[in-house]
Amino acid sequence: MKKAPLMVALLAVSACGAQGVLSQAAIDQALGQGTDPELIYVVDLPGYELQEQSVGAVGEEGFGAFYVSPDGKQVQLRVDRGAFDDAVCRERPVTDAEPVDAPVRCTPDDGGWYREAAGRHEYVAVRGDAFLLLAGKVTDVNRETLKTAVAGARQAAVTASPSSWRSPVERGDLPTTGDGAPNNEVGPGG
Repeated sequence: MKKAPLMVALLAVSACGAQGVLSQAAIDQALGQGTDPELIYVVDLPGYELQEQSVGAVGEEGFGAFYVSPDGKQVQLRVDRGAFDDAVCRERPVTDAEPVDAPVRCTPDDGGWYREAAGRHEYVAVRGDAFLLLAGKVTDVNRETLKTAVAGARQAAVTASPSSWRSPVERGDLPTTGDGAPNNEVGPGG
């Protein structure tokens, strides 16, 4: 019976649009990897669905997820703590741009930054001491879509701590000393 309020809350959040909903399992996965609950965000990205298997930690305590269209186009959401300003905008490589040192075109735009390099682009917005970055190929998603999605980003409702991770299985066949490998010594003659 205790799960009923959580299910009602998830259904209420689901009604807001399936594109930007995280299940409790995905939230637990991110928290278990060290993501700060305050950095778990979702976006509404028309034509793209959140891929829960991609949800996880980025860096020390950041958050990341991919949104994918039915035809395989990908957009990446990353949220991390740190400063982001005009200088960082020009110096930081655009996500997944090849080569990494490709020149970055950086344009301040309504409190955020539009960035482009080597056929990839992203929109960055600052929220308190964190920044949100939504990135993809120029041919996969347009600038306005990135900007609108980042502007509408919202924190996921994190209501619980991660489920306890399973501890390793105790094995009785491993030695208590050495590197832990079973003893496979070969006697005389082979």
